[in-house]
Amino acid sequence: MSARRGRRGAQAALVAGGYALGGGLLVFLLLPLVALFVTTGPAALIDGLRHPITGPALILSVTTTAVSLALILVLGTPLAWWLARSRTRAARVVESVVQLPIVIPPAVAGLALLLAFGRHGLVGPMLLAAGIGASFSTTAVVMAQTFVAAPFYVRAASAAFAAVDEDLLVVARTLGASRARVLLRVALPLAGRGLVAGAALAWARALGEFGATLMFAGNLAGRTQTLPLAVYEAMESDLRAAQALSIVLVLVAMALLTLLRRPSGHGRPHPLEGP
Repeated sequence: MSARRGRRGAQAALVAGGYALGGGLLVFLLLPLVALFVTTGPAALIDGLRHPITGPALILSVTTTAVSLALILVLGTPLAWWLARSRTRAARVVESVVQLPIVIPPAVAGLALLLAFGRHGLVGPMLLAAGIGASFSTTAVVMAQTFVAAPFYVRAASAAFAAVDEDLLVVARTLGASRARVLLRVALPLAGRGLVAGAALAWARALGEFGATLMFAGNLAGRTQTLPLAVYEAMESDLRAAQALSIVLVLVAMALLTLLRRPSGHGRPHPLEGP
């Protein structure tokens, strides 16, 4: 009996220690975000938002992320559908390649883009011959955002398509619907919430992109300077502007996560929730 009590006491102590360590990690993650908000006042925040660097960076970020998201949706949706429907080894290889930008360092992604599409890159001379100068331009910003953000949408969309009831797709095919019609009229509506969640995550990743953009597009005010790059530059001259822009980015991220965590209301688990 005493040995059993000893084991229970040890298990309770272990659980308590685990909770304490988890709480320590939570404090570590939360404290910098709290500091971001409590170390400034409304007046300083407004002054930071009025900084000349803020407006152009905000407009450029909104514009480029909208374009990159449109490209991701148009190009990524058919790819996600194919990945969800195919059981071949080639599909699994493609899936791994598509997810690779998630794990490689952003600076490496930027260098790879530069070596591929830069003036002296793999296909850069061909782009220049066609009148397209990709590197260190707004086009480069869109390309960098698309490169790093597309995997988030494709992965979420593929999972959403894979969760669609196979019987419904078979019935649609037996009723004479083409493959394209099955995708547009059956699969897309049923997987809609997952697609929206994936698109939102991709947009947020594009909005926060820094390393690949800096390497491939540079930090040119009004041309390639997005919000994260503006934070980086403002740190050298005006901490208030850097803090104000950082708060804007954090608030956008918090609003996005709150929206994505809302239950679907149809008895199905949310794409960001467990089964």
